[in-house]
Amino acid sequence: MGTPSPYCTIGPFFPTQFADECGDLTQFEGKTAQGQHIFLAGRVVEDRNVPAGNAILEIWQADANGVFRHPLDPRCLEADPGFFGWGRARTDARGWYRFRTVVPGSYGERRPHINMMVLAIGLTRRLVTTVFFADSRGDVEDPVLSCVPEAARRRLVAVRDESLDATGVAGYRFDIVLRGESETPFFLD
Repeated sequence: MGTPSPYCTIGPFFPTQFADECGDLTQFEGKTAQGQHIFLAGRVVEDRNVPAGNAILEIWQADANGVFRHPLDPRCLEADPGFFGWGRARTDARGWYRFRTVVPGSYGERRPHINMMVLAIGLTRRLVTTVFFADSRGDVEDPVLSCVPEAARRRLVAVRDESLDATGVAGYRFDIVLRGESETPFFLD
């Protein structure tokens, strides 16, 4: 069989079906997350608004108090027992994804935000971006948001969208453009 190439990929193809049970971060070990529950939803599209069906998105974020459920967070033991902090969803044939989560709390020098990773057919690497909220601590100068040219910053902001509301939970829309003139800013991680 020989030695595997150091250039092996995790592919070569994404599965035709993907389990959707990881899209709700607000329930963990029988407990419910504290804070304002929201839906974060949007479309993932290629250039010219072509939907990126079957893309995989992962998010990770602080809880409503700004604590990450991770051992590298010095306040990890204070993490909300009902908030998981990580989720995964896939896009449908029209490019739509949806997460149920909470508005994250701020921590340190950072504005409230959600970290997001995108894997899709045709990408040569995973893409990482950050989702900010239009109605959150706009007075705080965030170092990540500040490194993005001002004209592109609005592409990193989720906006309130009442059409995404359901069961009394507010919806926020965050569309991702994988390439082209209106490409979402992506970061090295």
